[in-house]
Amino acid sequence: METGNGSSETDFILLGFSDRPQLELVISVVVFFFYIGTLIGNTTIILVSHLDTHLRTPMYFFLSNLSFVDLCYTTSIIPQMLVNLWGPKKSITYGGCVLQFFFALDLGATECLLLAVMAYDCYAAVCQPLQYTVIMHPQLCQKMVLSAWSGGLGSALILCSLTLKLPRCGHREVDNFFCEMPALVKMACVYSKMVEIVVSALGVIFLLVPLSLILISYAVITQAVMRIRSPARWHKVLNTCGSHLTIVTMFYGTIIYMYMKPQNSTSQDEGKFLSLFYTIVTPSLNPLIYTLRNKDVKSAVKRILRREKCSTNL
Repeated sequence: METGNGSSETDFILLGFSDRPQLELVISVVVFFFYIGTLIGNTTIILVSHLDTHLRTPMYFFLSNLSFVDLCYTTSIIPQMLVNLWGPKKSITYGGCVLQFFFALDLGATECLLLAVMAYDCYAAVCQPLQYTVIMHPQLCQKMVLSAWSGGLGSALILCSLTLKLPRCGHREVDNFFCEMPALVKMACVYSKMVEIVVSALGVIFLLVPLSLILISYAVITQAVMRIRSPARWHKVLNTCGSHLTIVTMFYGTIIYMYMKPQNSTSQDEGKFLSLFYTIVTPSLNPLIYTLRNKDVKSAVKRILRREKCSTNL
């Protein structure tokens, strides 16, 4: 059965800022350009990391995985968001909402763990430079990445199964741009202590524990950097670790503020803008931060372009 606006009674309505259409128009333009930047930047990092032999190192293996996560994350959300922002129809099918919800949880948790893995890689590179290739051997790197993906998948399955079982009492309006956990929990017509406990527990496991490990790694790295006498190496360490630390600050800062605060202490509009930031802005800035501060990536891009130019001329 369909309602007057052409949506099925089983569909969800993504409210966004539907009461302020002019603001939605501005947001849609901003989201579109950030999405294009995300596609170009992250795809470039993935291709360059695989095509250039100089970048076949643990750092770029992890970075290409991070870029792939960001590509999947934004693509699971933004196309549907743009359709809803540009048209009068704000609905999303139940299946589409479940997929958005699942991938947002899965990929978000995976990124949390990947950032912690990358911090360990920075620690090994700076504090154990002579044993770095032995410590960060390919098998270990693959296992660490597989563990990050598996952990994200497990957390998503748990939270999805719990949240989707909550009775909605016919409520169909999701007060956000996409199907995100805080908005879906607020749709429920009953309070679930179990969901709150599980969210808090997984928040500790996937947010606070990885962030604590990252901070410990950087505390040790800072001590090691202070002992470096070579200005060139000191500058290189700061560039590499500084890029990662910038991304950690942006991503963890907004995620922790969004998920670890009591849900009733965050206003609806504030929550929507925070969601836009860590789902759209941060993934588009990740490759920009790494490439602007990293001469290796710039050199690799130039080598690939020269090689393509030479092959074309031949």
